[in-house]
Amino acid sequence: MKILETNLKKGFVKVIPETMDDLWHLYNVIYRNDEVYAHTTREVKPDGKYERPGRGERVRVFLGIKVETVGWDKLLGRLRVHGTIREAPETVPTGAHHTLNIALNTPATIVKTAWSRHHLERLERASKTSEKPMIIVSIDDEGYAVATTAQYGVDEKIVERTKLPGKLEAEKRSAAFNEYFRKASNSLRQIWTTMHAPIVIIGVGFVKNDFAKFLENEAADVAKSVVDIKSVNNGGISGIHEALRSGVLLKAAKRLRVVEETGIVEEVLRRLGKSEPTVTYGLKEVEGAARSGAVEKLILTDSMLRESTDENRLQIEEIMKEVERKGGMIVVVSTEHEAGVKLNALGSTAAILRFPYHRDGG
Repeated sequence: MKILETNLKKGFVKVIPETMDDLWHLYNVIYRNDEVYAHTTREVKPDGKYERPGRGERVRVFLGIKVETVGWDKLLGRLRVHGTIREAPETVPTGAHHTLNIALNTPATIVKTAWSRHHLERLERASKTSEKPMIIVSIDDEGYAVATTAQYGVDEKIVERTKLPGKLEAEKRSAAFNEYFRKASNSLRQIWTTMHAPIVIIGVGFVKNDFAKFLENEAADVAKSVVDIKSVNNGGISGIHEALRSGVLLKAAKRLRVVEETGIVEEVLRRLGKSEPTVTYGLKEVEGAARSGAVEKLILTDSMLRESTDENRLQIEEIMKEVERKGGMIVVVSTEHEAGVKLNALGSTAAILRFPYHRDGG
């Protein structure tokens, strides 16, 4: 993410999204009633008057809209911002509806009546993020999965199951393993060729190590990208989520956002599981703890901020400001991965506390 200009007196930040992750960040920064300005295309009549789509000539224009809805399509990699036109050339009437498709490497200006600190920090963090996504291969003798990581979560790419001959059929089993590894290697190469990202191999038992040796012998160029090999208790996608929860990927992805978020949510669940007094959850409990200065880390889901009514969002942001004023940290967790789903089940909000807090005494 490039931040081209920040002018908080005028309420705007101008950015250029450079990666799919950047579009995800903008999806979590642009809210209803904000204004967004960008180049787009619009149908107009040959004489310059606006006409319904399909009846005029499509021309490139610079528009500003007041936001009504924001949609992020992970599969297509696009951000769609829909609203009413506030500023446009004379050929396009203000007040009409329009959808801006925010594209990679294209400037967009976001205007807010007030910028929250966590929004500015999110954009700043995105502008400094340089790490590549990571490819994770989870493999055992029942199947394999290939997934990629991004700041918004884990993206499952390929999942395959297999049935190999039993250990008593040594010759058949060896030949079957060779063919199985070749198929897994081809799947991995398919993903790696488009990304050239670091690879971590995880799995149960010795299969993961045997697969790594196969890569060294049969796909040396891909093998050079393998940065770590780790053991987990489950295969497939379950193994990948386990690796994120348990922290075995930290060496290879110590700065990866999804790992950090997963670790924080797992710490909340661990404290809750042991009935420790230095954790709480739910908006009312967290709000009380924030007012008392007890919150060390406020943890909430991105969907809670994005999908709340204006009134509820103001309440949430007041809590966030209170936590920041008293030296606490804000952690916004993506609901695109397992940790965010778990946090949603707790009411989308939790807090790790400096000291025990009880509302009836707070």
